[in-house]
Parts: sequence; C-alpha cells; structure tokens
Amino acid sequence: MAHRLALALCGATLALILVGGLVTNTGAALAVPDWPTTFGHNMFLFPWSQMVGGILYEHSHRLLGAAVGLVTIALAAVLWLSERRRWLRWLGMAAVLAVSVQGVLGGLRVVFVEDAIAIVHGSLAQAFFGLAVCLALVTSRSWATAPVQAADALRLRRLSLLTTVVAYLQIVFGAILTHFGARLDGHLAGAAALTILIPLLFVGVARGTGDRPELVRPVRALLTLLFLQIFLGVGAYAGRFTDLVLPPYIGLAFPVAHRLTGGLLLAASLVLTLRCHRLLVPPEARAPGRFLSREATA
Repeated sequence: MAHRLALALCGATLALILVGGLVTNTGAALAVPDWPTTFGHNMFLFPWSQMVGGILYEHSHRLLGAAVGLVTIALAAVLWLSERRRWLRWLGMAAVLAVSVQGVLGGLRVVFVEDAIAIVHGSLAQAFFGLAVCLALVTSRSWATAPVQAADALRLRRLSLLTTVVAYLQIVFGAILTHFGARLDGHLAGAAALTILIPLLFVGVARGTGDRPELVRPVRALLTLLFLQIFLGVGAYAGRFTDLVLPPYIGLAFPVAHRLTGGLLLAASLVLTLRCHRLLVPPEARAPGRFLSREATA
C-alpha cells in the first residue's frame, strides 16, 4: 500500500512540475490574482466554465497541488501506522511538512508578486519530487536486496552523490535563469559538469557492477536523459536568447520539457546514489556502510 501511494505521489508531483512549467512559460502565474481563493470562490468550487486561457493553467496547478498534498498526507499516515522503520515514518512526516511549505510559497508568490519566491518555489518542487522518488524506492521490495562487496564502492558512492548535488544545483541556477534571466554561466557550468560526471558514472558501473540491474538501469537512464536534456537546453536557449523565431507551441515545449527532464535526471541520479550506498560495500567493510543505520538496512 505504501509503495503504491509513493508511486502515485511521484506521478502526481511530476505532473505538477509539468503544469508549473506551463504556468511559468505562458506567463499565467498571476492569471488568478487572489489566494487561497480563486476570484473570490472557494478554490475547489471555482466554475469549470471560467477556466480558460491563463486561468486554466494557474487554477489547474492549484488543484493538482492540492491533490499532491492529499496523497502525501495519505502516504505519511500509512507509513506511520504500518511501517516499522522509524526513520521512514519520520521521512513521511517530513514530506507532509515539505508539501505544506511548498503550498504556502505558491500562495505567497501570488500575494507578494515576488520572483524570488518563485525561484524558491520551483527549486523546492524538484526537491520534493526527489523526496517522493526516495519514498518510492525505500518502500519497494528491491530495497531489501542484500549488499555486496565491490572494490570501487566508495568511488561510485561519492561520484553518484556528487552528480546528484550538481544536478540539483543546476536546477536552482535554471530557476534563477528562468525568472531573472541571470546566472546563465552557473547553469552552463552545471551542464558541463554533468556531461563529465554522468559518463564517468556509466563507465564505473559498467566495469565494476555491470551484473547488477539495480545500478545499470538508473545509470543508463541518466545517460539517456543527459543527451535529451542537452538537446532541450539548446532549444530553450535558442527560443529565449537568440533571434531565432520558433513556432509558438515548439517555443513553449522546449523550456517546459527541459524543466521536466531536469527533474527526471535528478530522480535517476538520486536513485543511483541511494542504491550505491545501499548495495555496494567496500571490501574492508563488514556492514553496509555508515550512510545507513542497522534499522535502515532491515
């Protein structure tokens, strides 16, 4: 039950990121000027007939955000009542706190009309998606797979963790670039770093643990998403920072898909990082490493 709810949370959060991208890139962020009401209506009672243009994007974003919140609460309740791993029960509660903060930030963005809040809101959305992916992974049956000794365990652990950190920093720089048109240098530096780190990870996993599908699948996904993200990034850059005139829907699709793929890349990197720490043990170690407690490995 908990795993299914966690998967549903991942899907709903990814859809929320997609709609959030549409809101931002269509300029619909302030199409609804009030919060928590919608043109004076209760948010859940706003007439569907009036959901047109930018209002459709913005109000759909609010409704989907509420759905994500409800799924998060349901998941946390199931974990609290049925999960014996205490750290996982508290992780579910942390998800409830995070989604609550995210909802308030979205409302404050409307009330105060502040792009700085939008940057935090967008960055936290991707972090919450990563948390949802983490919950789905640790509630899955594959999480109970026994760890194995690997000569390059420490290297893969550190390299995967560094890749995840860089992927998230790139998302933050991307949010700054979207809302302020600044720090293109930071965003490009992150892209360059990932272009080096992800192939290194791919080679490291293929050489040392190529027989472990739990590691091979996410690193293959990472490499595929990297190529896709570079293509989408070039298209998004061309549509915003050059004189190239793109058809309206293509000009919208590039930045929205670029944002969505960034979240998927972060998720794949996070899955690989957690699995490297869970499954790979240095030869001299007797237990699954310091990163996980005895309770966590149960």
